Order: sequence, then C-alpha cells, then structure tokens
Amino acid sequence: MIAPNKNNDNDPKFELGQVVATPGAIEALEESGETADTFIHRHHTGDWGDVCADDALANEEALQVGFRILSVYHTSKSVKLYVITEEDRSSTCLLLATDY
Repeated sequence: MIAPNKNNDNDPKFELGQVVATPGAIEALEESGETADTFIHRHHTGDWGDVCADDALANEEALQVGFRILSVYHTSKSVKLYVITEEDRSSTCLLLATDY
C-alpha cells in the first residue's frame, strides 16, 4: 500500500506539461478573485485537495508509476474545480467538475 503524501514542503512532485484551463474554470476563478496558480501549485506539490482517500492513494501511486493525477478543490465561492495531469505528463488541465 502506498502511504498518502504528508510532505509539507513546496517541492514539485511531477512534471505538469502544458497547463491549460477550460473557459468555465477561468470564469469561476475570475468570479472568486482567485488565480489558477494557487490551485496548480497545490496540485504540483502533492496537496490533492478534497479527493477521497482512495484517490489520494491512487495519486501517490501515480507519482511512482506514471498514472493520471487528479486533485479536487473548491473556490472561495464553493465552485468545485478539478486539476488533472495526464499520465504521460504532457498536460495539466484545470476544469470545472461539470466539464469533466
């Protein structure tokens, strides 16, 4: 079993590739007064946000074997955002849960 990431530092854990966002995610960020950088940074450093325990463990395994990585966050306006890095690490997308 892979232990969840308890790392408190800001070191990147994997490559992000090209970072993109859907129009809905950009709009939600603008409405909340937040930036994508905040959520991308959390994702990049292994803070998976509000994922369930199984998804957190899957992310930890993905760091070692190269699967897709999923984080879940909420804006200050309670809009649910996903940040997904593809398994080949070619891209990372910030999107609304409803875009998925």
